Amino acid sequence: MAVTPLLHHNSPLLNNSKPSPKPPLPHFLSSSYHSSSSSSSFLLSSINYCPLTSSSFSSSSSCPAVSQPSPPCLRVSTAPVEYASGPAPEFDFHLELARLKALGSNLSNSTSLPDKLQVLDSDSRVRFFFNSASGKNELFTFFESLKLDDYLVYLLKCAVAAGQEHVLRGDDFDDSGDFDSPSSSSASALKRALYALAEMVDSWDVTGESSKVGLANKISRHGEEDVNAFKLLLKTLGDVEQFYDCIGGIIGYQIMVLELLAHSTCEEKAVNWSQDNKSSLQCQFIEIHPPKVLDLSQDTEYASQAALWGIEGLPELGEIYPFGGSADRLGLVDPDTGECLPAAMLAYCGRTLLEGLIRDLQAREFLFFKLYGKQCITPVAIMTSSAKKNHERILSLCERLEWFGRGRSNFRLFEQPLVPAIRAEDGQWIVRGQFMPVCKPGGHGVIWKLAYDKGVFQWFGNYGRKGATVRQVSNVVAATDLTLLALTGIGLRQRKKLGFASCRRNTGATEGINVLIEKRTLDDKWAYGLSCIEYTEFDKFGIINGPLSSKSLEADFPANTNILYVDLPSAELVGSSKNETSLPGMVLNVKKPVRYVDQFGLTHSVSGGRLECTMQNIADNFFNTYSSRHYEDVEEGLDTFIVYNERRKVTSSAKKKRMHGNKSLNQTPEGSILDIMRNAADLLSHCQISIPKILGNEDYVDSGPPFLILLHPALGPLWEVTRQKFHGGSISMGSELQVEVAEFVWRDVQLHGSLIILAENIMGSMIINENGETVLQYGKRCGRCKLENVKVVNKGIDWNSGDNLYWKHDVDRIEAVKVILHGNAEFEAMDVTLQGNHLFEVPDGYRMRVTSGKSGLQVQLRAVEEKWVESGSWFWSYKIEGTHIQLELVEL
Repeated sequence: MAVTPLLHHNSPLLNNSKPSPKPPLPHFLSSSYHSSSSSSSFLLSSINYCPLTSSSFSSSSSCPAVSQPSPPCLRVSTAPVEYASGPAPEFDFHLELARLKALGSNLSNSTSLPDKLQVLDSDSRVRFFFNSASGKNELFTFFESLKLDDYLVYLLKCAVAAGQEHVLRGDDFDDSGDFDSPSSSSASALKRALYALAEMVDSWDVTGESSKVGLANKISRHGEEDVNAFKLLLKTLGDVEQFYDCIGGIIGYQIMVLELLAHSTCEEKAVNWSQDNKSSLQCQFIEIHPPKVLDLSQDTEYASQAALWGIEGLPELGEIYPFGGSADRLGLVDPDTGECLPAAMLAYCGRTLLEGLIRDLQAREFLFFKLYGKQCITPVAIMTSSAKKNHERILSLCERLEWFGRGRSNFRLFEQPLVPAIRAEDGQWIVRGQFMPVCKPGGHGVIWKLAYDKGVFQWFGNYGRKGATVRQVSNVVAATDLTLLALTGIGLRQRKKLGFASCRRNTGATEGINVLIEKRTLDDKWAYGLSCIEYTEFDKFGIINGPLSSKSLEADFPANTNILYVDLPSAELVGSSKNETSLPGMVLNVKKPVRYVDQFGLTHSVSGGRLECTMQNIADNFFNTYSSRHYEDVEEGLDTFIVYNERRKVTSSAKKKRMHGNKSLNQTPEGSILDIMRNAADLLSHCQISIPKILGNEDYVDSGPPFLILLHPALGPLWEVTRQKFHGGSISMGSELQVEVAEFVWRDVQLHGSLIILAENIMGSMIINENGETVLQYGKRCGRCKLENVKVVNKGIDWNSGDNLYWKHDVDRIEAVKVILHGNAEFEAMDVTLQGNHLFEVPDGYRMRVTSGKSGLQVQLRAVEEKWVESGSWFWSYKIEGTHIQLELVEL
C-alpha cells in the first residue's frame, strides 16, 4: 500500500514559513461534520474534559536551572552509554514542545467539542496529514465506512497533532529498532525485505495475479482484523485522553514525554549536589538526608505495642494491591496455551501469588477473631490492567475460588489504562503495525488518580475504612511476623498520612531508597518529608550504588520496598486534584529496551520507554512546613514515617526469572524461598527445636534449600503467637514440614523425612451470609491437630530428582507421613513413632487418635461429641497481657 512519508520536524509547516494552500478536508473529518451517535459502530463512552493548567503549556526553550522550583516532581532516567547517541539531528525538542504547548493551551481554553476540533484543524501537523493523504482516499474511505462520531474524530486528530500520524498510516515499523540477532545490519535488511514481501503478497488477488489493490479493497478482505485493531486504538486513545486529562490528555501526555526527554541531557549536566547548590536561597530542593526510622528489631516492646494497635484497628483498614504491571522480567508463560501470564498467577509454594496475599490477610483477620471474638472481613481493592490479560485472569481466578470465601462485594477490581511506549530518540510512539501502538501499563503510581476516578475511595468509605495497607504481589515475605501490623498500627494510632516499611538495602539491588527531603520554599520556610528515590534516579542525586561510596546506600539509606500504609482521605485528596499532583513521581525510564513482536511475528528491541508514575511518591504531597530550619529529630513531627525491620522479614521478591547459568538468586523465586526457610528456622529455633543452619544464597545455586518448612500464616501470624504452639524436638537436614491448620500443637516432635498436615477448615468453615454470598466464618468447625512426643522417620523428598521445583513446592517424594483433615476433623498422635509411608485421613465430624500398640500402631476413630462440633474438643484461647499475646490450651 502506498503511503505518505512521515512528516519531519524540520518541515516548513512547523516553522514560521507560510503554509501552502490546502484543499478542504473530507466532510467527515472537518470540524463542522456531525454524525449520528446512534449509527456509530463503536461510540466510546463519554469522556469528561478537565481544563489544563497553564503551567502545563508554558513555553521554554532552555533547560530549567536546578535552582528554579517547579511544582510537579518530574524525573527521567537517562539511557546508558550504548543508547546515549541522542536524538536525530533534524529533531528539535524545543520547537516541537513550543508547538504542542501552544496547541494544548488553545485546547484547554476551548469549552466545546466543535471548538476543540476547530483548534486541531488549525494545527500544522493535522493540516498537512489530512490534506496530503486525502487525495488517495484510502484512510478516509476506511474511516468514513465506520461512521465515526465527532469525539472519535477528535481523538484521531489529537494523535496526529501529537506527532503520531505514523500510527494511522502504519508505515513506520521502527527501522531504527534491531532484531534480536547478532547482526543488526543484516537483520534490518531482512526486515525490510519481509515487509516488502508481505505488501506484495497482500496485493495479490485470489487468482494469484498481482493487482494494485488499495486499502479499501484490503479492508474488504481483512475488514474484521482492521476494524478490531482500529477499535483497540480508539480505546487506547480514549483512555489516555480521559485518564491524563489532568495534564492535557493525549497532547499533555506527549508534552510530558518530550519534556522529560529534552530535560534528560541538560539535567545530567545541571544537577549537582554541591554545597553551593544546597545553600542557594533560590533552590527549592535543598538536601536529602538518611532518615531516622522506627527499628522494630531493636525496640521490641514498642514493636509489640504497635502490632497490637494494628490488630485492634483492623476493622478500620482496607487492602490495596497494585497488580497492573506486566512483570516482563518474570517471563511467566501458561504451559498449556503458551500465553504470557501476569505475576499474580505465578504458582508459588503450591498456590498463586494472589492466593498467598489473601492467606496473609485472612491470618490477620483470624488473629483479630481469636482476640476479640468478632468477624472482620477487610475490603480489598485490586488495580489490574489489560496487559497479558491481567484483569481477565485475576477476575477468573477470584470467581473460580469463590472470592476466597470473602464475598464478591468485598472486592473491587479497577483497571488501569495502557499507555503508548515511545522511542528514546524522538518520543515517537512505537508501533507494531497499522493502528497498533505498543502499549504498556503506566506504572503503579496511577493508582491514586485511578482509585478516585473509579470511586474506590468512596467504596472504602462506605465500609468505614480510614486507612489501607498497600502491598505488591511479588513480595512473598511482607506479612512475616509483625512488620505489617506495626506499620498500620502506628499509622492509625498516630494519624499519619503515609508510612513506609523499610529494611537494609542490598548492594546493586534494583530497588529505591527512602530519604528525608529538606526543602526551602519560596516564601522562606522549610519543608520536610520522607519520600523515595528510585534506583534509576541515583546518578542525578549524586548517589553512588556501592559500599565504598561516601553516600553508601547500605550504611545510610534504607531500601524502599513499596509496602505502604496510607491514610485514605489524604490519598483521595491527592487523587482528586486536577493537575499533575495526582500522578506522583512521573518518570521516563529509557534505560531498558522496549521489546515487542510486530504484526509479522518478528521480534524487535528498541531503545525507549513509557511515561510512568510511582505510587510511593505520593509522599511528596505530605511535607510538613516550618518557619525555621530543623537540624535534628524532625521526623517525629512529620505526617510520614518509616518502620524498619530485618530484610528477610520485610522484602524478598519473586519478580524475575533466574536465567540459566546466572549465579545470582536476588529477586528470583529460588532466592525468595531461601528467605522463607531462614524465617522458619529463626521462628522455630526459639522454640527449643533443633534445626539446621542456612548458609548464604551462593551455597544453594546448584541445589535446593537444606529443608522445606511451610507454615500457614494463621498459626500466628505474629511469631510470639506461633512460638507458643511449638515446643521441643528437632527437624533434620533434608526434612519437609508443611502445616496447613491453625489449631495446632507440636510438643517434642522429631522429624526426619516428610510430614504434611492439611486441613479443609484451616481457620473456620463456609456459611451463606445475609447477601447470599459464601463467606468464611472464622473459628467455626476448624480442623485440629495435636502432636506430642512423636517421632516421624521416612525417606521424604527425593532430593536427587531433577524434576523438583522447591519454590513451587512441586517435589518428588519417596515416603511421607500425611494427615488430611476433612471439615472439623481432629487428629492426635501421642508417644508414638511413625516410620515409613503413612496416610491418615480423618472424616468430617470425627476424631482420630494414634498411639503405640503391642503389635504396632493403635488407631482409634470416634465421632466428635455434639457439644464440641463447633468449638472442637480443644482450642487455643488468646488474650492480651500488657503489650503481648498469651495463649492457653483449653481442653474440654
